[in-house]
Amino acid sequence: MKKLLILVVGAVLLGVDLYSKAWIETNLRLGEIIPVISNFFEITYLRNTGAAWSMFDASWMRPIFLLISAGVTLVGIYYFIKERDTLLLWGIGLILSGNLGNFYDRLTLGYVRDMLSFNIFGYDFPVFNVADSCLVVGVGVLFLYMFLEERKLKNNEA
Repeated sequence: MKKLLILVVGAVLLGVDLYSKAWIETNLRLGEIIPVISNFFEITYLRNTGAAWSMFDASWMRPIFLLISAGVTLVGIYYFIKERDTLLLWGIGLILSGNLGNFYDRLTLGYVRDMLSFNIFGYDFPVFNVADSCLVVGVGVLFLYMFLEERKLKNNEA
């Protein structure tokens, strides 16, 4: 039952990601900015042909990004089917959801559509999307899982 819930939440997040990307592409011109909260948050439309935060922005790397993304998806599905720990399942589910959202963009468009822009204490954080948020939170959950597992092992040894 918990796997079904995680799959449903992941599917909803994937849907929100793809819908928000389609909305941005339909309603904003490339580079257009809509201020939401002055000097803090704005909606914009950018195309990212690189990896996270446009790193490794080169067209020859597109097949590499697609292969890595496909590999992450396959490994994630394998562990999602095999695993029983709820926290680990949530981490994997979030990573799969985010990975699939950006994989879809790369495969069909050749770039990832980004739109969420934050300015935090004068620092313009790189523009990102819902899929990126899922990936970051999913990785954070995996780190939390590893930390808790390590602590359990140390407590069992004592």
